[in-house]
Amino acid sequence: MRRNRLLSRTFSSLGQSDFRALWFGMLMLMAALNIQMLARGYLTWELTHSPIAVVVVGAGFAPPILLLSLYGGAIADRYARKRIIQLGQLGMIGISLLVAVLISTGTVTVYHLVGASLAQGTIWAFLMPARQAIIAQLVDDDHLTNAVALNASGMSLMTLAAPGIGGLIYGIWGPAVTYYAISGLTIFAYVLMGFVPYMAPVARGSRRMWRDIREGLVYTRHNRTVMMLLLVALSTSLLAMPFRSLLPVQIERVFELKVEALGLLLSMIGVGSLFGSLVIAGLTKTSHRGWVLLATSLLSGIAILLAAATTSYGVALVIMVVLGIGDSGRRALNASLIMEETDDEYLGRVMGVYMLNFGLIPLGAIPLGFIAQWFDVRLSFAVAGAGLVIATIGYTVLTRRIRQL
Repeated sequence: MRRNRLLSRTFSSLGQSDFRALWFGMLMLMAALNIQMLARGYLTWELTHSPIAVVVVGAGFAPPILLLSLYGGAIADRYARKRIIQLGQLGMIGISLLVAVLISTGTVTVYHLVGASLAQGTIWAFLMPARQAIIAQLVDDDHLTNAVALNASGMSLMTLAAPGIGGLIYGIWGPAVTYYAISGLTIFAYVLMGFVPYMAPVARGSRRMWRDIREGLVYTRHNRTVMMLLLVALSTSLLAMPFRSLLPVQIERVFELKVEALGLLLSMIGVGSLFGSLVIAGLTKTSHRGWVLLATSLLSGIAILLAAATTSYGVALVIMVVLGIGDSGRRALNASLIMEETDDEYLGRVMGVYMLNFGLIPLGAIPLGFIAQWFDVRLSFAVAGAGLVIATIGYTVLTRRIRQL
């Protein structure tokens, strides 16, 4: 009986048809994104054999997010979020088809991949604030943490399944077919988004966009709990996310393996993330979620340190599972707690500020890339892991706001 209640609570949001349509569309989009991350990173490595190039291409989406996310958040409050998401999906389809054609014609260069990454970042600066904020419109407050955690579990499921499948497609049929498959998955996501109901904008907005943005920034600054949660997200962007972009270098230089091994390694992150996010989906408001957020952040830092120490691919697979469990806490809990602490009329703009963290990824990625280029990729991992551990201990000791959530 207790197990049945736990399962019912864990998957309760999927009982709402509106959220269910959004969720399945997200599965397709995240499958495409995860395969693209693998294909883009490995294709860059094949074209250049430069760790710095791999990092630059992998983080190329970040500058547009840094520049445009505040506008994306304001637009998510001004206009219908469903329409914003659909336009973004159409843009993603266009980018992946263009890269596929360039590969098929033998004209693709690393500069094309940088351009594709920049274009994708521009789209995500508008798509993701709307994508996050619409969840709060589709479910009630009691189901919000569950819905965001299930959203994270779906992402984790695709992190588990998609890289392995993508690695096989890439290894057998090559990068062109891989990018055509990415396009097909994104088309499915667009179709499924059509089943999500139209939701009216939540804020009227002023005539000037910058005034809306300024109001959102002032609101965020005065909401101390949201500010602390955003700082936790910043640590992830600077340290944990850049670590992933260097995994292709580790695969070839440390383990002396190929793209299929990279796909399996990324899939193991998905195994841990899926398990962790499903556990988090079953948490309630009395489950000391702030402590869980801090513990999973610390776990991620320890896992990255362990990845720096190992030269065994088999051990690395296990470490990636641990890293995935840590990732699930930050990704699911951080976003859901921010949403709970934010008033509806400011949610899109706060999510725009949240997206700025992803725009700061190059601040961590590029230095780590230079360390890998000049010294060793394992030293890059050690720096990232140690930084995340120190930051998490600092948040735990110095602030009560997160511990009390």
